Amino acid sequence: MFGSNKIVSRLDEMLTDAINGRFSETSYDETELSRLEGKFRQYLTGKETAAEKIQAERAAIKELVTDISHQTKTPIANISLYTQLLAEISPPELMPYVEQIRLQSEKLEFLIQSLTKISRLESDMIVLHPKPQEVSLLLEAAVREVKGQADAKQTTVLVKMEEGAVANYDMRWTTEALGNLLDNAVKYSPEKSTVTVCVDIMEMFICIRVEDEGPGIPEEEMAQVFERFYRGKNAARADGNGVGLYLARMIVCKERGYMKVSARAGSGSCFRMYLPRYIQRR
Repeated sequence: MFGSNKIVSRLDEMLTDAINGRFSETSYDETELSRLEGKFRQYLTGKETAAEKIQAERAAIKELVTDISHQTKTPIANISLYTQLLAEISPPELMPYVEQIRLQSEKLEFLIQSLTKISRLESDMIVLHPKPQEVSLLLEAAVREVKGQADAKQTTVLVKMEEGAVANYDMRWTTEALGNLLDNAVKYSPEKSTVTVCVDIMEMFICIRVEDEGPGIPEEEMAQVFERFYRGKNAARADGNGVGLYLARMIVCKERGYMKVSARAGSGSCFRMYLPRYIQRR
């Protein structure tokens, strides 16, 4: 019994030292305990090596992302400038080609910006700062971003919400996440349709529902909707690159929230964004 107590006590010391980063192997007569210490030391050494490797990879990713972001700005800006010049001097029969150059350069710029944001979020280069805020402010900002797109399709964005909904979120990045949901809803809905945004106050979360009247999502594709670069069969008719939903979910998850989708083919989609509810303590 005494020997067992001594082993348990030593194990407790080993774990405490490991947690505090000061574990060191000692010499004991007990063969089993000495063998266990040796294995524990091997495990910690391997873990430290793996952590160092991860840090090195993150540093390399940060450097690569920074280089890509920096090196592509000037070429894309030049393409945009020369496209504007071509539009001014080209004869009418060449204008469709000039317009395609403009559209494709905008797609390229958007894709690079999205991938840069994803990489920075994944490598923790960007830190979100959630704080208690009225959800109405988030909705106003996100709806404002898609207003031009909605007006062009004569699509109505209808907002329904309860008063007093307060959640913990980062205004800039959550606006982008919700904006991506609204962008998809307007993009895939027919002209003169309605996109409905509802806010439900739950016990632990504030749920923001974005409902559209688009083609919906087949059941077999539901599990893949939030994957990077994934585009379903019903999305083929609209422009997109398959990173918006992936980015939106990543942002919300970093705020300790989550996202869900429900839909049926041919009857529209409903995306739900759950943000941690702020409850003021009395």
